Amino acid sequence: MNAPRARVARRPVHGVLLLDKPIGLSSNQALQKAKWLLRAEKAGHTGTLDPLATGVLPLCFGAATKFSQMHLDADKAYETTVRLGIKTSTADAEGDVLSERPVDVSQAKLDAVLQQFTGPIAQVPPMHSALKKDGKALYEYARAGIEVEREPRHVVIYALKQLPAPMDSARPAIKLVVECSKGTYIRTLGEDIGEALGCGAHLSALRRIRTGGFDANQCVSLEALEAMTEEQRLACLLPVEALLPQHVSVTLDSENAARFLSGMRRRGAWADAEQVAVYATMPKALLGTAQVKAGELIPVRLLSPLEISETLGQQQALEQSLKQSNETLALGA
Repeated sequence: MNAPRARVARRPVHGVLLLDKPIGLSSNQALQKAKWLLRAEKAGHTGTLDPLATGVLPLCFGAATKFSQMHLDADKAYETTVRLGIKTSTADAEGDVLSERPVDVSQAKLDAVLQQFTGPIAQVPPMHSALKKDGKALYEYARAGIEVEREPRHVVIYALKQLPAPMDSARPAIKLVVECSKGTYIRTLGEDIGEALGCGAHLSALRRIRTGGFDANQCVSLEALEAMTEEQRLACLLPVEALLPQHVSVTLDSENAARFLSGMRRRGAWADAEQVAVYATMPKALLGTAQVKAGELIPVRLLSPLEISETLGQQQALEQSLKQSNETLALGA
């Protein structure tokens, strides 16, 4: 019998952790484990990955949760293996086999089909998805054996590239890199490619290699996190503003920063902009997001003074800890 997990003393933690989600865990399970390792009070993720999928899963802690919604709109990139000849109930390897068909696919036919699915396309969301209808997730209907009508969704496949892979006649499959817009269902794409090839298909592997400006090379695994000290785990966090790469930067002096934080508009010689990240100076700190219209800086989403203070304190404590570690290493050299 497993011993109960020890209770940990939670603390305010602020920042973004780029997690390489392992296979077999839901996004929420991975989030909760990372949250426990960091002893964080508040956390959320920026869009789910199926348990079958691995790869880039940005996790937001503390103040970063205020901006996690923005990252849901980010473009994505995936590596996937599409198993040909077998259609399943979930369009992936976890589902029941619905049909099997012979595979007779030439490279010319495959190239033509991949071209057909490049650019703007319409997808019918899979029944086994978290998309809601009448307040209920589609997968709940699916588990009850109910299929409901779903409206097609329009997405964009920016690039669909075949990777070299040995073709096993007993288990024919193709490996693809998919660069796509938000809301793209890779399982549906694989299944639709199989139908267009006339043999059916399902995903046997899926890895997200990029979301927005974050890619897999920047990620840390749960195993690596477990092996770290608390200071090393905190050092893995990106600052909150990592979620705002496309935002125009505006810096305010102390007086205007205080007024902005209280929700007041500021006037200045700024060009109109829909997405603005606003900072204070002395010390440099993110205050929140805004819009600029006709020379007015209009608050949109603000951090609280406590969140700003905790973020600065976290950074200072980490810098001090790393400095002490370096000094200890130098003395021992």
